[in-house]
Amino acid sequence: MFRKEPPVPYEERETVRRQILALLEEGPRTAKGISYAIRRPEKEVGDHLVHLRKSLHAEGRRLAQIPAECRACGFVFRKRDRLTSPGRCPVCKGESISDPSFHIEGG
Repeated sequence: MFRKEPPVPYEERETVRRQILALLEEGPRTAKGISYAIRRPEKEVGDHLVHLRKSLHAEGRRLAQIPAECRACGFVFRKRDRLTSPGRCPVCKGESISDPSFHIEGG
């Protein structure tokens, strides 16, 4: 009485980090864009990006970040190490901020 399991789509066979890596090798993506593409919560994507940064460093590659930018005054968050989007601008206190994007460098 064994039932044959339905075939697992290709995307589901890959680990989440491998899916994220494949997306980032195609080009820059925001955490929100990655979240949508792999159907995982954005917070989970952030956690995976932290681990991916470490594993890429070991391979001689790096996870590069295109910094977030305030849409009101143009302030660029260049020195931000966290991979999450900032809450508000330190200059104008505005909350309309573009999300940071990520891509893979080296290789």
